[in-house]
Amino acid sequence: MHKRCDRNRKRSKRRAIYCPTHQCYLNSMSQKYPLFADRAEQLHQRGISRQKALMLMAKKTAISLDCEWLEAFWCEQCNESKWYHVKKQACIYHVSVASPELWRQAVGVIHLEGNPSVGEFTRRHARKVGYNGKDL
Repeated sequence: MHKRCDRNRKRSKRRAIYCPTHQCYLNSMSQKYPLFADRAEQLHQRGISRQKALMLMAKKTAISLDCEWLEAFWCEQCNESKWYHVKKQACIYHVSVASPELWRQAVGVIHLEGNPSVGEFTRRHARKVGYNGKDL
């Protein structure tokens, strides 16, 4: 028969993610938004040679960046939530405030201006149509 403490050890451990300002534990406030690279420069900035980065981008339009994501955290010392860029390297988490450039590289984020692939005519007419396709 298993003891209670043996069962609890199977639970996942709390991620060691700390506030870069206060070094206190950060509490997650959102899901993870994985990042991708769509330009060779982005891969080169992460340590991939320029030639290899160009070859990878020639094969694919976007490359998933493993172990990197955007996530919102609450800091009790700051008394606020912030969006951070999280990098996991060998069980160590590195956090920095998420830049606008990183938001353009996030998967599953809704664009504030709407879908960039939709034309202005379509966007304008979509706003006119109400529930059940009736004009407002």
